[in-house]
Amino acid sequence: MVKRFVWLVVVTICFSPVSSMAAVGDEATHEADHQEDILELPEVHVHGLSLNKDQQLGPVAKSTPWPGIPSSLDGKELDDWMKARLLVSKEAKVTVVVLEPAKHRELTAAGLAALSKWTFEPQMKGDDAVDGELTVRIHFRTR
Repeated sequence: MVKRFVWLVVVTICFSPVSSMAAVGDEATHEADHQEDILELPEVHVHGLSLNKDQQLGPVAKSTPWPGIPSSLDGKELDDWMKARLLVSKEAKVTVVVLEPAKHRELTAAGLAALSKWTFEPQMKGDDAVDGELTVRIHFRTR
């Protein structure tokens, strides 16, 4: 009889709700109870590294359409690349300078056409927009 009573007590304790053993104030909370825990952080520009606006190293890309393979090279196996520098003024105007053209003139022209459509937020130094630049390498590869 004692064994049965001990077994009943053990089963009752094991299967009782945990909240019955919780201290006052430990009840489950709702998402609305945490609204005061939310912090609003200032906007930062991110381009590869998490940096504050006054530590931004270069212009921030907004749109970067990639070049296509020209129809004259369709079906050919390609492994070619080009390198260009993008000069972004403080007014966010982009100038493309080809540093190393691709072996195929058509690929250089396609890359130049695509890069001229790229748009940027200007580089920032504190709260002031400044002229900036970045170097891009485009790899054209087909199989």
